[in-house]
Amino acid sequence: MENVLEVRNLSKKYNGFELKNINLELPKGMIMGLIGENGAGKSTTIKSILNIIDRDCGEIKIFNLDNKENEKQVKEEIGVVLDDSFLSDYLNPVDINKIMKNIYINWDENLYFKYIEEFKLPKNKMTKEYSSGMKMKLKIAMALSHHPKLLILDEPTSGLDPVARNEILDIFQDFIQDEENSILVSSHITSDLERVADYITFINNGEIVITKPKDELIENYGIVKCTEEEFKKIDKKDFIKYKKNRYEYDILVEDKVSFKQKYDIEIIDKPTIDEIMVIYIKGEK
Repeated sequence: MENVLEVRNLSKKYNGFELKNINLELPKGMIMGLIGENGAGKSTTIKSILNIIDRDCGEIKIFNLDNKENEKQVKEEIGVVLDDSFLSDYLNPVDINKIMKNIYINWDENLYFKYIEEFKLPKNKMTKEYSSGMKMKLKIAMALSHHPKLLILDEPTSGLDPVARNEILDIFQDFIQDEENSILVSSHITSDLERVADYITFINNGEIVITKPKDELIENYGIVKCTEEEFKKIDKKDFIKYKKNRYEYDILVEDKVSFKQKYDIEIIDKPTIDEIMVIYIKGEK
């Protein structure tokens, strides 16, 4: 399967934080969800991919091209949504269209205004008067309107109500339908990723701890509910981490079928991405 994005041994050191040997591959036509708590390294990874910050070491290829050596060519094919849109609050969507069509060769103003209308964004109102949800919709419209092949999105559904989030997720799924386009999306709303993502990459303390197909992660992993007496009989090699609650233990296992065959424990729940992340971060080994 052809990869649209390849990151090899990406590292970046700051005072008090280090991104360590990040490796990931995003196949063409797929959506990868990037998860992790605040400060884990998600935004640093995205900014390194976009060459907004200098990496200390590692290699990043987008469309099989080095993201530094071929930056202009690569960025023509990428749609980006970051926390900061880098645009003045005193511009309206009409002003933004005039700017963007001089930046991107493939800028499609008909498509842009189609999204503006679809998202019910006032064309002549300055963005400083927009709500946070409206600003996010505007950024998504901008990201999509030059026919990119790759979307790189940092919290794109943050601040949106459930109806608007649903609308945006539908657009993302439509975007990859031809199997030529791909999306890398960082999000704290893991239920959104459960709906649309093909792969999940989990970053914790600057390191990737899990990168797997989403279905494999949710179907194979399990959360074992057991008593303290049952917990004492379980080999530490057979689970990832555990969390002690008031009345029971929650144990995260990588292969619930094998675990059930080895131990006589009845309750093994199918986990959500949120539950996997919480036990991994808060749990003990």
